[in-house]
Amino acid sequence: MSEVESISRTPAGDTRDLTMIEAINEALDIMLERDPDVILLGEDIGYFGGVFRATAGLQEKHGKTRVFDTPISECGIIGVAVGMGAYGLRPVPEIQFADYIYPGLDQLVSEAARLRYRSAAEFIAPMTVRTPFGGGIFGGQTHSQSPEALFTHVAGLKTVVPSTPYDAKGLLIAAIEDNDPVIFFEPKRIYNGPFDGYYDQPTRPWKGHPDAHVPEGHYTVSLGQARIVRAGDALTVLAYGTMVHVAEAVCRQKAVDAEIIDLRTLVPLDIEAIEKSVRKTGRCLIVHEATRTSGFGAELSALVTERCFYHLEAPVERVTGFDTPYPHSLEWAYFPGPVRVGEGIDKLLSE
Repeated sequence: MSEVESISRTPAGDTRDLTMIEAINEALDIMLERDPDVILLGEDIGYFGGVFRATAGLQEKHGKTRVFDTPISECGIIGVAVGMGAYGLRPVPEIQFADYIYPGLDQLVSEAARLRYRSAAEFIAPMTVRTPFGGGIFGGQTHSQSPEALFTHVAGLKTVVPSTPYDAKGLLIAAIEDNDPVIFFEPKRIYNGPFDGYYDQPTRPWKGHPDAHVPEGHYTVSLGQARIVRAGDALTVLAYGTMVHVAEAVCRQKAVDAEIIDLRTLVPLDIEAIEKSVRKTGRCLIVHEATRTSGFGAELSALVTERCFYHLEAPVERVTGFDTPYPHSLEWAYFPGPVRVGEGIDKLLSE
């Protein structure tokens, strides 16, 4: 990407404080209004408005042919969306939890991701698969997985992870308007407020947070453009989704002059922004909630090492989830919280 988005953002026009759920709902509402080809489908998204209420009120406003419920069949949901895209529509299927996306994996990998290439661009699959992922509800191994690395491995798919209401709305609109299939992971832990990882404190509300000031109407956040959450010189922290807020809280508490980069999109990746930051700081910490082995952090580590080796003053450090199924009762221990992130920072700065 040409230029990383700066730390300061002053949206033009009127803004309102929205939660991430409200921002997602508004993005969907706007696209349904603007484009008659946009279709929403998924389990319980119509009359009920979705298990997290992300589609509340949209069926009533736009009708049952534009926003409709499906059987409990993720393979069917994704397969229908692929056909809709090839036909000329812009479907936005919802998979109720990312843990249930696997029955539709073949449709995504073998059909959606390859359709443009195998048809010599005669057909495309302009679909955006929305799905909540990660911890936050003590859902354990069947409701808390973070499978983003599986999709970043597939050529032809784009992978997006917002961390704020502002980005959630702008990135979702950009994804729906994109002509390629996009997997839009929504970190459910921060649906209703930023979470700094301190378990004995309640999640703060989005109201009053600078990134909850969401512009009215249509706007986009470019896919492939990272955001500098805070500038710094001591080390670079690469994160996305919930981990952005945890990293920010830890650096603030420890008074570390860290530069935190919110990747926002994993594919396409803003490698230019990463390279520029690491060349400046000489140290890199990668934080994500998914399991460590073959997680997206491994790819980030390889890229940083390949491109910035002679600028590194210490090996790249990763703080991640453990290589175990996500436990129900031990969610707080599995989650890369402030203690482990802080230990990663201390290790980097001591080398």
